Amino acid sequence: MKYLNEESKNQLVEIFNGMKDEVKILVFTKEEPCETCEETRDFLSELTSLSEKLHIQLLDMNKDEAKAKEYNVTLTPSIVLLDKDNKYRRIKFNGIPSGHEINSFISGVMEVSGHNSKLPDRIEERLLKVNKPINIKVFVTLSCPHCPGAVEKAHKLAMENEHIEADMIEAQTFYDLSEEYNVSSVPKIVINDKYEFVGNQPLEVFLDEIEKAIA
Repeated sequence: MKYLNEESKNQLVEIFNGMKDEVKILVFTKEEPCETCEETRDFLSELTSLSEKLHIQLLDMNKDEAKAKEYNVTLTPSIVLLDKDNKYRRIKFNGIPSGHEINSFISGVMEVSGHNSKLPDRIEERLLKVNKPINIKVFVTLSCPHCPGAVEKAHKLAMENEHIEADMIEAQTFYDLSEEYNVSSVPKIVINDKYEFVGNQPLEVFLDEIEKAIA
């Protein structure tokens, strides 16, 4: 099955031409039961074929258990991006990044490739003070037009601060987890399993809740 039409492929080729450095995409899947593992493998294989700077590595959650632990992967399918030095930038996509989430995935790829966007000084100043472990979960659905923006913000904060890790979680694929965190609307952001808010809020709101978590 093909996931991208010719128009989409041409647009993506043009975007990926702007990549600065190579990016390795680790895709963790497993044998059944796994709702979207095969679909995710196929989708990302098709996507990575559009640029010589994109490299895909397919991993098995059980056979490659050590790798999964290294990147704190607990869900399947899960996608980890590594930069040109094979460095983990603390961002993950849990569930297939298609639909609207292709936008946050492309943004993540471009950032990890070195095509960085600068944060405002006021944000950087607050971010520098984050010195304790922070986990940001962003629950999304693939049909949500506001979700990619929230994912991009969480991932940007993680890439800029070594104490922060950020996960996109596709709410329908991981229904039990969504139930556990009482996800009734998306994007829902949960910080350190305690502080939460809903919506594609400004970076200041993310930092407000992060600062509560480290207080």
